[in-house]
Amino acid sequence: MGIFDFVKEAGAKLIGSATDAATSIHDQVAKQKLDASDVNVVFVDGTVKLSGSAATQADKEKLILAAGNIAGVSKVDDNITVAQPAAQSRMYTVKSGDTLSAIAKAMYGNANDYPKIFEANKPMLSSPDKIYPGQLLRIP
Repeated sequence: MGIFDFVKEAGAKLIGSATDAATSIHDQVAKQKLDASDVNVVFVDGTVKLSGSAATQADKEKLILAAGNIAGVSKVDDNITVAQPAAQSRMYTVKSGDTLSAIAKAMYGNANDYPKIFEANKPMLSSPDKIYPGQLLRIP
């Protein structure tokens, strides 16, 4: 549980108005095939408030990333409980010029470990080559 910071200008442009923002964010999470059935989404002044439950720590982290990597979101206030607690992943904000290989080299000491990062961020990432500056990634 906690507050996660995101780059407000980065990410998919889904939020049209504040009145439908929470629905748009919840729909985006569901579109990623993440189980958001027990998750409540509230959007206020650039902050997404998530509450409810997730099956695993990885599912919880993916819910946070799916909700936060949206243009117009600057913070995610996480109040999701986990049925199967585990260690929390590190988070990494993509910088201009980054590749998953470069991130893997910095995090693990081996550029060839980039598939670990790619797999940890599926389904939000459709390809290892499709990352963008400001995007927050899970580093298991």
